[in-house]
Amino acid sequence: MASTSRGDGLTLPRVQCPNHPDAILVEDYRAGDMICPECGLVVGDRVIDVGSEWRTFSNEKALKDPSRVGDAQNPLLNGGDLTTMISKGTGAASFDEFGNSKYQNRRTMSSSDRAMLNAFKEISTMADRINLPRNIIDRTNNLFKQVYEQKSLKGRANDAIASACLYIACRQEGVPRTFKEICAVSRISKKEIGRCFKLILKALETSVDLITTGDFMSRFCSNLGLPKQVQMAATYIARKAVELDLVPGRSPISVAAAAIYMASQASAEKKTQKEIGDIAGVADVTIRQSYRLIYPRAAELFPPDFKFDTPVDKLPQL
Repeated sequence: MASTSRGDGLTLPRVQCPNHPDAILVEDYRAGDMICPECGLVVGDRVIDVGSEWRTFSNEKALKDPSRVGDAQNPLLNGGDLTTMISKGTGAASFDEFGNSKYQNRRTMSSSDRAMLNAFKEISTMADRINLPRNIIDRTNNLFKQVYEQKSLKGRANDAIASACLYIACRQEGVPRTFKEICAVSRISKKEIGRCFKLILKALETSVDLITTGDFMSRFCSNLGLPKQVQMAATYIARKAVELDLVPGRSPISVAAAAIYMASQASAEKKTQKEIGDIAGVADVTIRQSYRLIYPRAAELFPPDFKFDTPVDKLPQL
């Protein structure tokens, strides 16, 4: 055991191996021990695990939640969610001579914590529906907590704020999703999510990177089942079209959809406008409009090593 001193003069014990002080200790969760990986010395024992228990000690085996000590700590809630709820007494010893309960809850969950907890559950549900990783859920929860505590979006539904926070978190983590994809997993309209999105950026004084065609290309092509060669060609076409300023004012999603359509039509893996539109979340007419802008210079847009199944002059003119 060694001690480290703080600036206020107090010394706090720090668990470390006396023979290997720089070794990173391994925690044996089953035994509650801290073990040195170099020499096997048990440095600390009876370490408290703050996670939920996975066993059940009651006779009611059908209960879904076997935990008897509550959930793991949640730093996003006030007090870390370390509260104790006392149930109502049933025996005579639970009441005083006036019939009042002897044991009462000193603190119940506040309305703000309850609202945040419900929002966190909604965020987790939405993220699961579109297979988003845990780091995006955590960032979304943090964004929602900041917005909720600032009370800068009063009057807006918590579900709308949560949906907008999820959209922002995806953009900030470099895996953007479209507004339509967020709408599909929430009960909020695209217009309302867009409004909350702008208000949150202003309230938190934060920003998000501009989306590009490359942000969606790999996911769209993968969902369409297109081979790597077509995906690389579509990425090249979209980037070249932007560089040549062929699609001014067009959204990156519609440009990406048009590039995928052109690349697939030139290959053996042909996809229709409707198939691409269903995956990209854009209308057929939007794909056609962007395609017509890039078609006249199609010969300049394909990568030099692309293997054509259909020549450029035989591509659909729409």
